[in-house]
Amino acid sequence: MTGWWRVTLAQLKSFVLVARLGSVTAAANALEVTEPAVSVAVGALRRELGDELFVRSGRGIALTPGGRRLAALAGEILGLAEHARRTVREAPGEARRVEVAATGLVAEHIGPLIEAFTARSESVPVDVAVEAVPGASFPDLLEQRRADVTLGPHPGLERSATIASVPFLRARQLIVAAPGHPLVGRAGLEPASLARERWLVGPPAIDPTIGVGRYFERHAITPAAVGAYTSHAAAIAAAAAGEGIVLTLAHSVIVELSRRALVPLDVRGMPLVELWHASTLGLDRALPAALALQRFATTPEAMQAMSAGRVGTTSARVRPSVHVTLWRGVGDAI
Repeated sequence: MTGWWRVTLAQLKSFVLVARLGSVTAAANALEVTEPAVSVAVGALRRELGDELFVRSGRGIALTPGGRRLAALAGEILGLAEHARRTVREAPGEARRVEVAATGLVAEHIGPLIEAFTARSESVPVDVAVEAVPGASFPDLLEQRRADVTLGPHPGLERSATIASVPFLRARQLIVAAPGHPLVGRAGLEPASLARERWLVGPPAIDPTIGVGRYFERHAITPAAVGAYTSHAAAIAAAAAGEGIVLTLAHSVIVELSRRALVPLDVRGMPLVELWHASTLGLDRALPAALALQRFATTPEAMQAMSAGRVGTTSARVRPSVHVTLWRGVGDAI
């Protein structure tokens, strides 16, 4: 047992990233350190625990039985360490910090919700930081307490025992193009036929858990061309300029549709309704402020704030201003 006291959090973090990302190179890039630094950290763990932890398998790695057990335990240890760090540093009367992870699409639109939540928390100030991340990273971010709340896709049924998710938004989406686009006016377009078109997307270019990435995945679409923009708002503007087609939230283009600067394409299965979730740690492990934000996201007040959002974009890890968007509460009719 004494060997555990010589294991450092840095070593555990290096191993967890190698296990999750599948290579020392990827872990080094994520940590912004050299590959030898990661190798030294993992080597120290191997010697201390008397287990190889993982072996090379093809182009990736395969965890040993001990490595799989350590990966599960290490995530919990790192999460508890982060929780302890934040709890110790939190002074009485100081703003409570809530770390929110959201997909790029969601992060661009949640500013009004976040601002409404912080405005109602005057007795105990709350500081909310939003970071745009891929939806697939949600479970690990929550388990390791690097995020208190995730907003976007469901983190997966396999984590339902440790993560509590509630649906909070029904996002109604359309595929739109400029009035002069060749597909405008054509009835009953098949999703597969859109593979030949130029798709316009915001950051990240394609996330298979949500929005256009999920649409591509569901319909096995490999687009002939993709135009990536710094924000979803910029992608919408490019579509209005005739540069391609875009899958977008219906109300984010309500002005353009009313002016016929953009026209919805008649694609089978549209409009598309995507259910988004607010997720926290379960089993009474979530911070009170995180639970408060999760509850608030499902309220009519939050829906009203979202529908009255301002135009803008969201930068990672800052309180966002947002692009105008329309949401429906889960309890509303689709």
